[in-house]
Amino acid sequence: MQFREYGGDREVEALIALMAKLPGLGPRSARRAVIKMIEKRKIILEPLAQILGSVSEKITECVECGNFSTEEVCCICSDDERQSSIMCIVQDVADLWAMERSNVFKGIYHVLGNYSSIYSGINPEELKVDKIRNRLEKEHVEEVILALDATINGQTTAHYLIEKLQDTGAKFSSLAHGVPVGGELDYLDDGTIRAAFTARKNL
Repeated sequence: MQFREYGGDREVEALIALMAKLPGLGPRSARRAVIKMIEKRKIILEPLAQILGSVSEKITECVECGNFSTEEVCCICSDDERQSSIMCIVQDVADLWAMERSNVFKGIYHVLGNYSSIYSGINPEELKVDKIRNRLEKEHVEEVILALDATINGQTTAHYLIEKLQDTGAKFSSLAHGVPVGGELDYLDDGTIRAAFTARKNL
C-alpha cells in the first residue's frame, strides 16, 4: 500500500481532500474527521455513506420556494399550518434554514438563489420576478419580508424587488435591529435573528 500526503491510501486521501473543501473544514480538521469516521465505521462512516447516496439521488429544489427537498414540494410549503399571507424572501437556502432555526417565522419562503452581482447588473430572469409575482397573487400574500444580507448587493436587490413588485399590493418590510451592516443571516445567532425579525420595518 502506498501512503501519500495524509498518511492514507488513495481512497482515504481523496475523502480527506473532498472533506477539506467543506466550509469550516481545512486539511487538518478534515483529516481528524476522516480518522474519527473510520474509527467509528459502523456508527458513523457506513450510515453516512448510505444517507449521502440517498440524498444525492433524491435531493432537488422545491418547485414552490426553492428550498432543498427530497420531495417535489418541501415540508414547509406542504405544511397547511404555515401562514401563507406572509412571505419571507431570502438569498439562499442557508438563510432559509437560519430563519427556521430561529423559530420566529411561520409564513412561507422564496429563495432567490444565485444571480448576478449589482456590479454587473441584475438580470430580472435570474431573480425570477415573474415567479415571485405569481406566488404573491396565488397565495394572496399581504406582507413580504425581505430578509436579505445587509450588504450593498443585498440592499440593492431589495430595492429592485420592491420597485418591480410594489403594484401587487403587498406590504414590504425588512429585518431591522441586530443585523450589522455587511452581515449575512447564516452567520447570525438565533437571538439576533429573532430580534431583527420582531423589529422589522416597513419599506
